[in-house]
Amino acid sequence: MEIDHQAPLVDRKEIFINASPKVVWKLQSDINAWNNWQPRITMSKLEGPLAVGSIFHWKVGGLPITSTLRVVQPNKRIGWTGVALGTRARHIYTFQSKKNGTLVIAEESLDGWLARLMKVAMPKFLDESMDFSLKTLKVAAEGTSKKKI
Repeated sequence: MEIDHQAPLVDRKEIFINASPKVVWKLQSDINAWNNWQPRITMSKLEGPLAVGSIFHWKVGGLPITSTLRVVQPNKRIGWTGVALGTRARHIYTFQSKKNGTLVIAEESLDGWLARLMKVAMPKFLDESMDFSLKTLKVAAEGTSKKKI
């Protein structure tokens, strides 16, 4: 799976997290617990196993999203496509083991009429959203990692 590089909104971000890929993976792949550590997510529910083809439903800022897992490589990569109000999204997280932690690479693309509108009205939306999401993941993973020391 790849993001749609031709979509109106496309972004790629990296962050180093002082925690193992296993710790970062556990947080990012436990979809049912996203709302426990991501303040913008109010609900998340995986229908079935953590496997390619499984569907999950979630809400971000009250907006309901239905997503389908497309990539599930434990401790290495997770990706999904999603649809919500005039938007089609593709999101991939890659976890690279590094000395003293994990390099997380997040890529996302948004397409559809709402994404085209947001590109004009809120051009920094995706950039700021991904930045917030990665910083939140870093805080949660590093906090989890410290608890296990």
